[in-house]
Amino acid sequence: MKAKNIHNHQKSIDSNLVNLKRQINQHSLKLLAQKTITYLLLPCVGITAGFLSSCSRDLSRQVPAPAVPSPTSTINETPNQSDRSLTPTADDNNFVVAVVEKVEPAVVQINTSRTIRTPAPQLPDGFNDPFFRRFFGEALPTQPQERVVRGLGSGFVIDPNGRILTNAHVVNNADTVTVSFSDGRTFEGKVVGKDPVSDVAVVQIPGNNLTAVEIANPDSVRPGQWAIAIGNPLGLQQTVTVGVISAIDRSLNLSTRPSSYIQTDAAINPGNSGGPLLNARGQVIGINTAIIQGAEGLGFAIPIDTAQRIAQQLITQGKVEYPYLGIEMLPITPEIQQRLNNDPNSNIRIQADQGLLIVRVISGSPAAKAGLRVGDVIQEINNQPITTANQVLQILDKNGVGSNLQFKVLRNGQTLQFTVRPEALPPPTDNNSQNP
Repeated sequence: MKAKNIHNHQKSIDSNLVNLKRQINQHSLKLLAQKTITYLLLPCVGITAGFLSSCSRDLSRQVPAPAVPSPTSTINETPNQSDRSLTPTADDNNFVVAVVEKVEPAVVQINTSRTIRTPAPQLPDGFNDPFFRRFFGEALPTQPQERVVRGLGSGFVIDPNGRILTNAHVVNNADTVTVSFSDGRTFEGKVVGKDPVSDVAVVQIPGNNLTAVEIANPDSVRPGQWAIAIGNPLGLQQTVTVGVISAIDRSLNLSTRPSSYIQTDAAINPGNSGGPLLNARGQVIGINTAIIQGAEGLGFAIPIDTAQRIAQQLITQGKVEYPYLGIEMLPITPEIQQRLNNDPNSNIRIQADQGLLIVRVISGSPAAKAGLRVGDVIQEINNQPITTANQVLQILDKNGVGSNLQFKVLRNGQTLQFTVRPEALPPPTDNNSQNP
């Protein structure tokens, strides 16, 4: 009996074990199934997210988002950009840099000062009454007044021993002249001579072995060539501007100045006066001297050969004399000829097809003393055919003051001969230009 109970009890245990095993297996399968579904859902979430993303791009297609290149792709496309050196290279320099480095040590700033004395006004005796002094105090001037006027210009060294070329209007009436170099050196200067007609002046400073400029061949100057100006406009020392030569042999229509100027569009401003105008080789072709008031890009320079000739006379003689005729001339053209011949109020009849028409004769001038008149047409001077005013000026410069010139003119169809003796040009009284 006891053995039977043990057998039944063992059978019950085995049955319970089987049931427990079955339950464990079922639970394991259930966990496995749940776990498998979870892993399958992750790719679905990814697919769904990708789809939604594509839908968002489709919905915003009317306003496309800007493409932002990745840093990696940009660096790969331009690998040399980040490696570019910040130090100067040959590509950073040009002929202007070379010119500046060559000429800058010879370009100077010229500062001047002069004292202007104003006499005290002559006041009525009543103003000395204490009643008036009570109200005006010492405001009424009783002593001569003085004020100092300062000027600024440019110049350049033409001789290693300290001779400097500049404009006459820069140093005109100056009590003191101070010359400053780009390296900081300063010297007291002395005006050797100045010529208000050509606006050329020579200043001497102590020194030797100074850096001097190189002078260009005047015959090599052509319109369209590079032009470089170095000076001190408005006190801005060693300012460089670049342009081209706009024209040569330009006349400013000033009766008191030579007619041959170099025109340039290189910026020239007050303070540039007396500074050099250079070519692309760093050679001086002129002295910056004038601008037209109210205009832009119209600067004028005295040709360097003219300036040298005048400077030499200032150094050796202390002054410059210009031969002077006292006439104003106009080239004959078909339009002028037709207008004068058809004008019923004109007493002038022109039969010549070329030459220079005299349109003004200054009273008391050499031309007036010789008998030249308005309406005469100059055909020849010293047997040389004349068609331009520059030809007349060249003949005057060549022959100088006091030489006899033989004029052949046409007057109302008749050919006449006159002997004109040029005199020294009177002091300037006309100035229609503005000096920078």
